[in-house]
Amino acid sequence: MTIRTMTAADADAAAGLFREAVLRLCAGEYTPEQLAAWAAAADDRERWAASFAGHTALCAEIGGALAGFADLDGQYLDRLYVSPDFSGRGVATALCDALEPLAGGVITTHASKTIRPFLERRGYCVIRAQAVERLGVWLENCIMKKPL
Repeated sequence: MTIRTMTAADADAAAGLFREAVLRLCAGEYTPEQLAAWAAAADDRERWAASFAGHTALCAEIGGALAGFADLDGQYLDRLYVSPDFSGRGVATALCDALEPLAGGVITTHASKTIRPFLERRGYCVIRAQAVERLGVWLENCIMKKPL
């Protein structure tokens, strides 16, 4: 596995990976309507690509394929997504291991029900549950924090 800085050329592949990760890996915790609203975030490819600007964005490659990506905005872990084809192979761990030290003393994230157990095993604690709106659909997640 190779961890490298994301480039603008990765935006389309990252958007497709995001969509597949949401639709396939999160299906056990969210309804089809919630999944569709969440996955739609990648539809505006220009906005999607621009959203990485100003963040520390890393991706993982395995055998030349995009296996996952994550980005850090200061002390906020904005996104952490792994391709369903590479789930369970240490991709999320490698991305977190690379990004967390860059956050300074503490890191915060908004975690889906799907990723919450993984983050808890890494030492993140739930601060509070919340609901966020995507295209008129409400999704549950939680704010988590980890001292570094």
